[in-house]
Parts: sequence; C-alpha cells; structure tokens
Amino acid sequence: MLKRHCALTPEAESLLELVFKKMSLSARSYDRIIKVSRTIADLDHSEHITDRHAAEAVQLRNNLIQI
Repeated sequence: MLKRHCALTPEAESLLELVFKKMSLSARSYDRIIKVSRTIADLDHSEHITDRHAAEAVQLRNNLIQI
C-alpha cells in the first residue's frame, strides 16, 4: 500500500538508498521517512515524492533525534 500511494522519483529512491546505507536505518525508519516525505509532497502539491521532499524528511528526522 505504501508503494502505491507514495510514488518516488528515481532520484528520491537513490537518495533514500544512500541515506539508509550510510545511517544504517531500519525498515521501520524507512517507512516513517517515506510517510513524512509524502506529507511534504502533498503540501507542495506534488503527485510524486521528489528527492527534495525525501531530503527534507530525513533532515526533520535527524533534527528530532538530536533534541
């Protein structure tokens, strides 16, 4: 269901793959970042999740962890 409603551009997929390898994140973290990316894309009135949306979601996650 996540793949159907959260379509990623190839650039976003590449970015997330790189992030998850470098940060050793879990599948649960991946799902959460995708969901936040979808919300950001919705606010941007975008049909697909772009690398910009994914990068913002990762940045938000990292800022929350540091608090």
